[in-house]
Amino acid sequence: MFLIFQALFNLFNLQTIIALVGGTIGGIVIGALPGLSATMGVALLIPLTFTMNPAQALIMLASIYAGAVYGGSISAILIHTPGTPASAATAIDGYAMTKKGLGGKALGVSTVSSGIGGFISGLALLLIAPPLSKISLMFGPAEYFLLAVFGLTIIGSLVGDSVVKGLISGVIGLLVGSVGVDIISGYPRFTFGLTPLESGISFIPALIGLFSMSQVLTLSAQNKSANAVEIGSLGNVRVTPTLKELKNLWITILRSSIIGIIVGMLPGAGGDIASWVGYNEAKRFSKEPHKFGTGNPEGVAASEAANNAVCGGALIPLLTLGIPGSATTAVMLGGIMIQGLIPGRELFTKYADVTYMLIIGFILAQLVLVIVGLAAARYLPIITRVPSKYLAPIIIALCVIGSYAINLSLFDVGVMFFFGLLGYYMKKNGFHPAPVVLGIILGPMAEKGLRTALQLAQGNPFRYFLTSPLSDILIALILLSLLSPILMERFRRNQNIPTETSDGMDA
Repeated sequence: MFLIFQALFNLFNLQTIIALVGGTIGGIVIGALPGLSATMGVALLIPLTFTMNPAQALIMLASIYAGAVYGGSISAILIHTPGTPASAATAIDGYAMTKKGLGGKALGVSTVSSGIGGFISGLALLLIAPPLSKISLMFGPAEYFLLAVFGLTIIGSLVGDSVVKGLISGVIGLLVGSVGVDIISGYPRFTFGLTPLESGISFIPALIGLFSMSQVLTLSAQNKSANAVEIGSLGNVRVTPTLKELKNLWITILRSSIIGIIVGMLPGAGGDIASWVGYNEAKRFSKEPHKFGTGNPEGVAASEAANNAVCGGALIPLLTLGIPGSATTAVMLGGIMIQGLIPGRELFTKYADVTYMLIIGFILAQLVLVIVGLAAARYLPIITRVPSKYLAPIIIALCVIGSYAINLSLFDVGVMFFFGLLGYYMKKNGFHPAPVVLGIILGPMAEKGLRTALQLAQGNPFRYFLTSPLSDILIALILLSLLSPILMERFRRNQNIPTETSDGMDA
């Protein structure tokens, strides 16, 4: 309890508040722009955190995440174009309300539901993560190897249409992660005589290229903007939901929040699954299910509470075990490690002040989200009208500056452009960049764990890997993870959930 109050006290300084509020507003804008995503926003803005202390940096990234997931509902409601995959279900009733002249009310319900869902998931993060992190104390080389393999097996869940394509993307990430000096022998490998590659391929330029530069190329190729879409009217109704309206929605919001937390904790499930499950459950329990799809506020509340609750749920395995629950948290994992922090027990002991500031900051970001969303509701349609031809030069400039600023190296800028082209062609051919990121991050961890474990096994690796109960649990989780794409596909069919595109998993 002392750590919580200390974190709350430390949050109230100007720099941290700016990071919190600025990250939330920036995330809302990014999420509201059709074609952009939470993952791209976090990847693009990671370089801005280099001059911040770890707490401020992580608070900003978490705020961008929360804001962008909510921001996706704005374009979903106003122009029937979800800003993020997680807002697809919101578009059904949200846009129907807009066509009735109730767009303002739909935005109000979306904003409050998102804030409540995120707040509840933040409380779950605060209560569940600390005791769960104690498990990491039991980890040895074998367990770290199996944990990394488990993280790599969720690649099948990070892609919507092809597990094979996901595995190919993961192998690309593993190859990229192996460039540099051998972690055991110290000899350079795969450097092709290039001195800058001896320290490995810079992670952040690769990240910016895969998610941000590739998205610029995609938008430019599409040559479309929201101007071509009719923007519905917000209407003259009250934006902020009344207490009576919230009373009618609170059970739906609570149910969807719990669904979102559970789904968020499952690696690779994502906000789109949570929003559709929340929407379907709200319809199933409703006394008037026939009104869903015709402009029912309950449908908007169910979807938005669920997909924003995923954010806190996805942070639980990320902070405790280093396993990202979504593509966005995979990028955040890179941001955490750049600050010199390793997910696990140390985050809740040695760096407890940073971790609790992150958690409390994430909870407060929901309050900022609600205040900004309700106050700016009348001006939000302006965001959706920004043509991509104006966005592209700004994003390219930020990509170049962010890549160069890390090591003051033009080589890193070249790396960024290379991975931008790679990411563009991957997306164009149905490959998702998220598995590449997982491969880059978890590859070295898996290699070090395996090679160290084999040295300690003294010629009996099977016995070494199978004698630990924790190893057995991890092996079972790996097998379950390999089967999960098949189970998820059956679940989608049973629930009539649309199959994700290759651009999915951004939330």
